[in-house]
Amino acid sequence: MFGTILKKIVGTKNDRELSRIAPLVDEINNLEPGLRKLSDGALRAKTADFKQRLEAGATPDDLLPEAFAVAREASVRVLGLRPFDVQVIGGIALHEGKIAEMKTGEGKTLAAVLPVYLNALSGEGSHVVTVNDYLARRDSEWMGGIYRFLGLSVGVIVHDLDKEGRRRAYGSDVTYGTNNEFGFDYLRDNMEFSLSDYVQRPFNYAIVDEVDSILIDEARTPLIISGPAEASTRLYTDIDQIIPRLRKEQDYTIDEKSRTAVLTEPGVAHAEKLLKVDNLYDPRYMLLVHHINQALKAHALFKRDVDYIVKDDEVIIVDEFTGRLMPGRRYSDGLHQALEAKEKVRVENENQTLATITFQNFFRMYKKLAGMTGTADTEAPEFKKIYNLEVLVIPTHKKMVREDFPDAIYRNETEKFKAVVEEIKELHTKGQPVLVGTISIEKSERLSKTISREGIKHTVLNAKNHALEAEIVAQAGQKGAVTISTNMAGRGTDIVLGEGVTELGGLHILGTERHESRRIDNQLRGRSGRQGDPGSSRFYLSLEDDLLRIFGSDRIAGLMDKMGMSDGEPIEHNLISKAIENAQRRVEGHNFEIRKHLLDFDNVMNQQREVIYQQRRKVLEGQDLREMIREMIDEILDPLLDPFLDEKNPPEEWDLPGLKDRILQQFNLKVEVEVDQQSRADGVRESIRGYVWQAYERKVADIGPEVMSSLEQMVMLQTIDTARATKPSWT
Repeated sequence: MFGTILKKIVGTKNDRELSRIAPLVDEINNLEPGLRKLSDGALRAKTADFKQRLEAGATPDDLLPEAFAVAREASVRVLGLRPFDVQVIGGIALHEGKIAEMKTGEGKTLAAVLPVYLNALSGEGSHVVTVNDYLARRDSEWMGGIYRFLGLSVGVIVHDLDKEGRRRAYGSDVTYGTNNEFGFDYLRDNMEFSLSDYVQRPFNYAIVDEVDSILIDEARTPLIISGPAEASTRLYTDIDQIIPRLRKEQDYTIDEKSRTAVLTEPGVAHAEKLLKVDNLYDPRYMLLVHHINQALKAHALFKRDVDYIVKDDEVIIVDEFTGRLMPGRRYSDGLHQALEAKEKVRVENENQTLATITFQNFFRMYKKLAGMTGTADTEAPEFKKIYNLEVLVIPTHKKMVREDFPDAIYRNETEKFKAVVEEIKELHTKGQPVLVGTISIEKSERLSKTISREGIKHTVLNAKNHALEAEIVAQAGQKGAVTISTNMAGRGTDIVLGEGVTELGGLHILGTERHESRRIDNQLRGRSGRQGDPGSSRFYLSLEDDLLRIFGSDRIAGLMDKMGMSDGEPIEHNLISKAIENAQRRVEGHNFEIRKHLLDFDNVMNQQREVIYQQRRKVLEGQDLREMIREMIDEILDPLLDPFLDEKNPPEEWDLPGLKDRILQQFNLKVEVEVDQQSRADGVRESIRGYVWQAYERKVADIGPEVMSSLEQMVMLQTIDTARATKPSWT
């Protein structure tokens, strides 16, 4: 109660931040009339002036009002678009290294231009990270005109770009690209054998578009560069043949919450009989247990056209949050091979990890990181804890008037989809466009067949035709349009209402199921009601939906019983909606723990990764390796000599012949070691260290310093890379 009263008096933290920024916006607006009078050349000259002032000691914060005002004026001249004050506020939040939550249609793409321009003036580069190649290309061309007008260079990183093209793009003042391309280029750079082959430069400033998708949803899957391992794939197909003969609940159990499958005691005995082994848990057969568990997951928990699709005899993952395909990404620990065996396509070789990094650790390498999205506030604690990013909710330019109806909940899926089809028919008949959200390809195609039988013309957007995503979504607001879409729903593309649609109530969003994450539902809703447009939304649920079935509490079922449910009749009640939201909160908490566990694990690896990459960099920079080699000789010699020079024993009992043999094996070097009663182990160590170092100096003299330096560089890199590559782990 006190907290509520206090907020009314002094405002929320978000309100106070907006109040702090307001005078800056006024200052930017006051500069506008003067800049409007400048010629194009005079406006462009401001860029050179800003750069000189930065070199003279000014900070980007000092330049912010003028630089934002110049970028805004350039936008007016190049695109005919003047960023609204709320977009300027969003730009200031992005410059300050925050996440700007701006509702769909509020112009995040243009708002980002202001801080990108300001932070590119240092010459260290600004990166804009997008979720797909289409958006990277579109935004680099669309917004690129503003930067070029102001004298800055623009590059774009997309999947099919060659190395030289990448180097030029990264060398530009402003670089657009996808999170995957930026991350993989970082890993590839740190596998090169020459600095001239590197394409990236040190990370300065980045704005991550759809930041919740990239830094939250995709953070559960690390980026991995892998190479083939020497291992047979036959075992996957052999194991796959026995899985259909195992009985659910009798031979194995599944846990849908944690997505695991394990054999029961009778199942172990059954599997032993099928595989003709006496004891499955004998150390000799532990690999079989792993393969069986992964094959069980592939059959019992992973569904075709939901978790993955099969295209051109290849299993391709479908991103559970965006609905987009993820070509090149593979499930780890042999799961992908198990799916390939299940689908009877070619089982790819097992791989060994050559380089890997999580998005959490990759993006934390930037000197300054910012993000923007329409849905971030629900994940604000995680953004703060993992990335030290604060979320600022930006006001909308026009009041949001979309009407969000309560969820309609049915007893079973059949009743639910019958009601969904009826509402689509009703809306289509009156001409109101409707965007139907589904959680999987399977559900989208099932619904498509149903409404096709009703004679309703419609368009389907899912991972199978994602190349047409922007085109399909752009037409979703036209009169009479019916669009069925998975979670992808064209994020980044505005849905503009067609003629006469405003009078019909705007775009209606029809969700056919709640997602595990509230953000995904909010994203779907956010496709309607842009820039003050009318619109509406409603979710249709059933007690058979995965979220309610797996995570729904007994309270939901109890509430249903109290209210009573007739055949085909929905229940709409705020208590039910609240209980469903609580179920989503629990799942979000569970997923956060998964991401946190992954990050904890990768933090340990990250320390090793940073040391190794620094070592490689030293070698590639041509630094004198003599000191490093001397340290390595010491690191090898000390543990090597310890067994032969025990201070507790008198010198005459030391194993000198064994010591000489060990030195010969390790260094291919014969040494003479003489000791007497006065000899000390440290003295012997120094003597042998001298022998080894003299041998090294003779080698340098024999082949020449330059040849030796090149040889050392090559051997050092090969040694570092061999040591960092992990053993095959079914990835």
